[in-house]
This record gives sequence, structure tokens and C-alpha cells, in this order.
Amino acid sequence: MWTWFYKLASPPHVYGVAAALTPWFSALAALAIGYGTIAGLAFAPPDYQQGDAFRIIYVHAPAAWLSLFAYTTMAVAGGIGLIWRIKMGHAVAAATAPIGASFTLLALVTGSLWGRPMWGTYWAWDPRLTSELILLFLYIGVMSLRPAFEDPGRGDRAAALLSIVGVVNVPIIHYSVLWWNSLHQGATVAKIGKPAMPGSMLWPLLSMLLGFMLFYGAVLCIRVRGEVLNRERQAAWVREAVKT
Repeated sequence: MWTWFYKLASPPHVYGVAAALTPWFSALAALAIGYGTIAGLAFAPPDYQQGDAFRIIYVHAPAAWLSLFAYTTMAVAGGIGLIWRIKMGHAVAAATAPIGASFTLLALVTGSLWGRPMWGTYWAWDPRLTSELILLFLYIGVMSLRPAFEDPGRGDRAAALLSIVGVVNVPIIHYSVLWWNSLHQGATVAKIGKPAMPGSMLWPLLSMLLGFMLFYGAVLCIRVRGEVLNRERQAAWVREAVKT
């Protein structure tokens, strides 16, 4: 039953799976993002309050969601590396950190651009904005901590511990609009009952979310392959793989 799990401890297996998944994720991401972009920008009607300014949601919302998803993935992978001593867990964590940081930065930038016409300012110390900024600092901390140790194993463990401790910020970001007075709008898709968006706006958003997820998967596979090659560069199978 656990055979599939322990296969994740095999660098050649992880490298091969990542190589096989990359083109599939890339092609499907291009289709989903292409449809979402065209439908969202050209065919979705303007919002009755925000006008065409709302269209930034098709980048901002998926980027924000992926910033949380990537951090959770990083923490889980780091936890696997710590608990089961599976080095590939640390490799996945190291590979996902820059991707998650990029999504977080994109969410902050697009949120600021959206906030200017809506709130009259690019930045407000809103609970969700502030906790999202803290998430970016956590990503930077994890990325900085790993190379700070001469021993790569110690660096992996330290980065994993920080990512696990920092995962408490993920539910804070998600529920901040409910727990505190917030300028940020509440949930419009992930809510009990009918979503607060019409289908003409919702389907492009869901397509963009799927596309961002697939894009994240494709880039993660590429980066995982690089991490595996770097960590296993002295192994015989790596030399064979490079030759082929």
C-alpha cells in the first residue's frame, strides 16, 4: 500500500515522473490560461460596481490562491523530509519556494493595482494584505535559510522547520476577512451555497485557477528535476541521464 510513497525516496523515480508530467502540465496550462484570458478579458461583462477594473481578478485571485497552496506544499514536503528522512521531500520544498514567492509577489502587486481605483490607495495595512506580505517574508526566509548552512542537510532541516512553523499564517490569510474588519472583499467563489459571481465571470476565473495550478505543476516539475540533478550530481545514474 505504501509502495508508491516510498518510491518518492528514489531520486531516479522522482526525476522520471517529473520529466513525464512536465509536457502534460504545460500543454493543459496553456489551454486553460488561454481560454480564461480570452473569456475573462473579452467576453465577461463589466462588473456593475467596479466596471472593467474587476478583470484583474483573473490574475490576482489565482495568484493569491497559489501563494497559499505552494506554501502548504512546501511545508508538507519539508515535513516529509523531516519525519521520514526522505531527501526528495526537501528537494520538492526547495524547488517550490521560489515559485510560491513569485505567486505571492504577483498577488501583492496586482492587489495593489486593484486597490488604487477601489480604495483610493495602492496599499492599506489591511489584515489580508499584511498577512500576505508576511507570507512573502516567510518565503524569503526559507530560501535564505537553506544556503546559510555549510551542511546541506542542516540547511534543509532548518528551512523545513521554518516552513512548518510559518504554515500557521495560511489560515490567517484565508480567514482574515472574517476575523477582522477588512477592506478586502469576502469570498465570492469558495462559499457555501451559490457563488456570488455569474457564470460568464465565474467560468473564466475557474479556468485561470486551473491554468495557474497546472502552470505551477509544470514549473515545479522542471525545478524538481534541477534540484535532483544538483543533489545527486555524483551518482552514476545522473551521469548516465546527462549523457542521454
